[in-house]
Order: sequence, then C-alpha cells, then structure tokens
Amino acid sequence: MAETRHRASRQRQAKIMTAAAGSAGRAAVPLLLCALLAPSAAYVLDDSAGLGREFDGIGAVSGGGATSRLLINYSEPYRSEILDYLFKPNFGASLHILKVEIGGDGQTTDGTEPSHMHYTLDENYFRGYEWWLMKEAKKRNPDIILIGLPWSFPGWLGKGFNWPYVNLELTAYYIVSWILGAKRYHDLDIDYIGIWNERSFDSNYIKVLRRMLNVQGLQKVKIIASDNLWEPISTSMLLDSALWKVIDVIGAHYPGTHTVRDAQLTQKKLWSSEDFSTLNSDVGAGCWGRILNQNYINGYMTSTIAWNLVASYYEQLPYGRCGLMTAQEPWSGHYVVESPIWVTAHTTQFTQPGWYYLKTVGHLEKGGSYVALTDGFGNLTIIVETMSHKHSTCIRPFLPYYNVSHQLATFTLKGSFSDIPELQVWYTKLAKPLERTLFKQLDSLWLLDSGGRFTLDLQEDELFTLTTLTTGRKGSHPLPPKSQSFPLSYKDDFNVDYPFFSEPPNFADQTGVFEYYTNIEDKGEHRYTLRQVLNQRPITWTADAANTISIIGDYHWSNLTIQCDVYIETLNRGGVFIAGRVNKGGILIRSARGVFFWIFSNGSFRVTGDLAGWMTYTAGSVEVTAKVWYTLTLIIKGSLSSGMLNGKPLWTNIHVNYPKNGWAAIGTHSFEFAQFDNFHVEATRS
Repeated sequence: MAETRHRASRQRQAKIMTAAAGSAGRAAVPLLLCALLAPSAAYVLDDSAGLGREFDGIGAVSGGGATSRLLINYSEPYRSEILDYLFKPNFGASLHILKVEIGGDGQTTDGTEPSHMHYTLDENYFRGYEWWLMKEAKKRNPDIILIGLPWSFPGWLGKGFNWPYVNLELTAYYIVSWILGAKRYHDLDIDYIGIWNERSFDSNYIKVLRRMLNVQGLQKVKIIASDNLWEPISTSMLLDSALWKVIDVIGAHYPGTHTVRDAQLTQKKLWSSEDFSTLNSDVGAGCWGRILNQNYINGYMTSTIAWNLVASYYEQLPYGRCGLMTAQEPWSGHYVVESPIWVTAHTTQFTQPGWYYLKTVGHLEKGGSYVALTDGFGNLTIIVETMSHKHSTCIRPFLPYYNVSHQLATFTLKGSFSDIPELQVWYTKLAKPLERTLFKQLDSLWLLDSGGRFTLDLQEDELFTLTTLTTGRKGSHPLPPKSQSFPLSYKDDFNVDYPFFSEPPNFADQTGVFEYYTNIEDKGEHRYTLRQVLNQRPITWTADAANTISIIGDYHWSNLTIQCDVYIETLNRGGVFIAGRVNKGGILIRSARGVFFWIFSNGSFRVTGDLAGWMTYTAGSVEVTAKVWYTLTLIIKGSLSSGMLNGKPLWTNIHVNYPKNGWAAIGTHSFEFAQFDNFHVEATRS
C-alpha cells in the first residue's frame, strides 16, 4: 500500500509540473527531467517563528460614482447570475468586502448617486440602489464586510460653502443617520465608515464622528482614514494620540504596492482601500493578480479593494469597463465574466478575513511573488504569480520596469505545515487565446513522501493557488443572451405608482438627481413623471456642471428624433432642455458637446452646441411660461437639426457639424425643480 502511495505521489508530481507549464502539449518525462536537472530557487513556508499580519479580505467598490447604475435594470435570471459571480462563496469572485458610495447628489466619476437627505428635514432610505446591492451581497454571503464612504455631500451641509466641515456635528449626524438607516430599514450592519474620498480630512471631524457613533450605540463601526494618500494622515496620527485612538485602519488609494514609514509606525491596519481601476482585459487581470500579492509583500497591506465592482455604466463614460466584470446591457441581458473575476477567485475562494499571512512570503528570484496564508487550524493557501511588466500594468501609478522569466521554484513546507499530505491546485494563464487558461483545477499535489517539498515550473503571466481547502469551484451559469445595441426606438412614460428604485431604467444622471415623482393633484396624463429634485448645488467631489443633465441611449446614435413633455417649475428664471449627440459625461460633463434645445420660463428659447451654453446656434422668443406642460421635439439628421414646440416648427435646418454622434439627454438650466414625461427616441446609428 505504501509503495502504491509513493508511486502515485511521483506520478502526480509529474502531472502537476506538466500542467503548470501551461496548456497540454509538453510531455511529462522531459519536464520531470528538466525539474530534476535544472537548478531551482528554494523558498521556505514556515510558521515556526510566528505569523505575519491578519488578512482583512479582498473587496470592490460600487460607487464613485454610479458604476452599478445599469445593473439594477437587468431582468432575471441575468441579474442574479451577475450577483452570483461577484458575491457567491466558492463560485466566482467570492468577494469578502463590499464598499459602497454614500450618495451625496454630486458627480463622482461616471454619474451622481442620490443622497438619503437631499435637504435638512428630508430623510429617505430607499433612494438609489446601494441598499439593494448590499442586501443582495449579504443574501449570498452573510459574512461579507460592508463599508460606506462619501464622495460628495448635499449642499445644505456646506451652509453656502463647498466644504463638508463647516459644522462638524451636522456632517457627523448626516453620516451616522445613513448607518442607522441601513440597519433600521434594511437590517444591514455597516462595519466600516470612511471620511471623504480622496479629499481633505479634518482631525476634529474624525473625533466628532467617533463620539457620535458611540453615543448611538455604534461602537462596532470602525473608522477608515483617509482614503487618499498615506500622508498626511499617518503623520497626523503619530502627532495626535486622540486621533490615533479613533482611527482603526489607514486606507490609501493606488499605493503602487508600497507604503511609507510613518504609516507602518502607527501599527494600524494598512489597506489599499481603492486600487485597480484598469480595463478588465487580461492586462487588467494581470495588474490585479500582481497587486493582490505584492500589496502585502511590499507594503504590508492586508486588504485590497478594487474600483470598481462591475462595469455597469455606459462604456463611453470615463474609465469604461474598469470593473471586475462587465454588465452594461440590461436591455439585452448580455454580460461578460471577465478574467479579473477568476484572478480574484485565486485568493478569495481559499482565504477568509481572520486568516493570517505567513512571515515567509516574498518575491521570486526571476520575477513574480508568492504569499501564503493560514487559518491557524492547519489549513494553508499559497498564491504564486508571475505577471510580466507588459501584461500587468495598472492604469496608475507608474510601474517601474522589471523582468520575469522562466524559472523553477521549489517550495518547502515547515513548521505545522510539514505534514500536509495533499494540496489542491488551481491555475490561470493569461496569454494568447490558444494558451489562455482561467481558474482551472489541476490534479492535486501529493506530498506524502516529499518531505513537504514541491517544485513548480513557472512561465510568465501565470497564477497558481495551492491549498488544503477542497471547496473551490469555477461556478457557471448558462451563457447570457448575445450582445445587442440599445434599442433604436425607446419610450418611457414613467407611469410607476410604487417604483422599486427611485430612478427609471437606463437614465444615467450626470449632474443633478432625476427621480420618479407623483403629482398628487394631477389626475390626468402627468400624474406620474420624472422630476429633477435638487435646487441647490451639492458639495462637489469633481467639477459638476452648472446645469443638471441625465443621459440615455447609445453613444453611437447619429440621426435621431427626441420628443419629451416638459414642465418648468421655477418662475421667470427656470429652464429645461432635451438634447442629442451628447458626447461627454462623468467627470467631463462640463465640457459636453451636442445639440441642446432649451426653453425658458421667461418666454425664450435657445439652441446650443454645448451644455454650458457658450455656442449658440439660434435663439428667440416663444410663448412659454412656468407651470405649464409643453412638448419638445428635436430632430437631428446628418448636419442639419430642427426643433418643434407642441408639434409646431420653432426652428429648422440649423447646421450642426459636430459632434457626429452621442447620447440623448434631458436636463435643466440650473439646480431647479422640473418635470419630464413621455420620453421618446427614434434613432439610427452612424
């Protein structure tokens, strides 16, 4: 029996090295001879001298901003399938952490997310989709860690200033209300709370926030600061013991796998609290695989959180397809499980928060790295990556050149791991299509007679997980429907009495917030409408436009007719528009070009070539006033454009040579109340 086990061990050793070299095609015997004759670098994995830092998990961000906007519009079963790939344990990405934006009504990269308090006395904990997303994540993984972080804030907190720290108690109350609302209305326990994404922190505010959390019985909610750079927060903590006491985690963004001395001197947990934000191609997957290991090896970071969770926003917005997977076609049901999902699985499916890194981790001799983690009860997971420079460059920061080459790496298990009999093996190769392999389980590796030693034949752009856990799985659902463009004919009358979400499908707010609205006194056609609900500029995170705007449709639309009923609520100064060929959004929204058809309550109209109104094609007087419904029609065909008011031509054949294509849009002249109804687009693509 012993001889049988010994022979099986040798055979499986040969199999694992054959598979490790890439795809099938290399013979076992030559490779085994290569491994026996060629020199190999030696690495020891040992817990005899104690363990390294506690592992806090791998996660992703929904928000910053509106990055999950289109996900909620998917029909079943596709929406649930996408969520499974993100959150379901031992299935796909199996994320440990979900970080969401605390909506603040402002533009925060790809759109705006609504606040739970637009105004001082206004509280509504059912706006937006982050509540729903957190519940769906919890439904799949009850142990998932939840984090909230504000990017922008509603304007009333600033008291006329674009600054959230004017009244520290008021801002702390606003944030604590969000945490309490999560529990009261959705039974969600928020685990961590942040300060202000990538902006200034106020030491006194952080202390006030901690006191208010404690007063409200939220002692278990921990504080992350400052979600920007390692400095100046680290130095501030070393110089201020009261500040040091109330901060639980130092979170830095895009640290390039490195930290700074002062951050380590604080002896606090160090996280890469936002990272990745890279196109989810195989190069992006290589970026993600490299930093998941090296953030700890180089910078002692015990958690890495990707921006963003799922690319579920119009692709031509900034940072298109920079999510772990892609789900940007709710109208077709199509989605793509991109390679970063399976790179994530190499770590998340075989570790959990509360495990510990070994002290014996590091870089491979000829490029790449290895980490090892244990649960302290005999389980061990080893992750090895050999991502090349060319195929693992992240969007930021700059990556200094390094080289990765073919190598043999011999690992020896010592300490409490020396008697491990078997390791499960999972393998990824990011390469040309014929060699590409994503999260494939190979034959297990038997160590019964090897003295805890095994050798891996490592090529460029490979990822191995070797683990005692047997629960790993490459989950799958039936293939989703094929990709389709946004419908050329699209209508929405907003006739929803009790909407499940506050925003209608497919509209992506870029400045301002557009919500379903019920006119209680209107018993006719316009009882249910879409309303722009902000009348005050928010405390901005980026350069929001002076006008509010929501885009929809296909960026490639060229010839189109847009019709919409509009209702100006502001006397004398109010104005609304419909638009086509809108060519920019997100953080670039201020410079959006297109064809914009405006009417104003002072009895005038304008046609402009940009959202800001610097380029006027034509203008004039018109019989328009506030508190009356009008129907606007915008026709764009080739280089000519015409417009109608209530079905009658108002201007015809204006030359509009640029841009050639873009989204449709609606909006208001300023932050003002206005309503829209019976939206209709007929379009053709260029």
